[in-house]
Amino acid sequence: QVQLVESGGGSVQPGESLRLSCAGSGLFFSDYDMTWFRQGPGKERELVAGITGAGDLTKYADSVKGRFTISRDNTKSTVYLQMNSLKFEDTGVYYCHAWARETGYWGRGTQVIVSP
Repeated sequence: QVQLVESGGGSVQPGESLRLSCAGSGLFFSDYDMTWFRQGPGKERELVAGITGAGDLTKYADSVKGRFTISRDNTKSTVYLQMNSLKFEDTGVYYCHAWARETGYWGRGTQVIVSP
């Protein structure tokens, strides 16, 4: 059974940092491209950052470029999202997604709240 479990969310002030983790199990992790999505209050789910299975290519939403960094450690079956200089608009539930061979899996999400 495939499981993706996010952690690391919390409540922070603007300008602070958080590091999210997503641990995978039940899948050959390095086969999967991994993506972080988020869904803010009253908003649709949007792509934040993605990384290929080998970790050699990354992509970012324009809104997070220069502030967020996605990385992965396939030996730990974990993908990370380092979030710096957090803004109010980064508030939301962050989900990780695994995709390979036309099959995708979602985690349940971790909440990030950026407020004074």
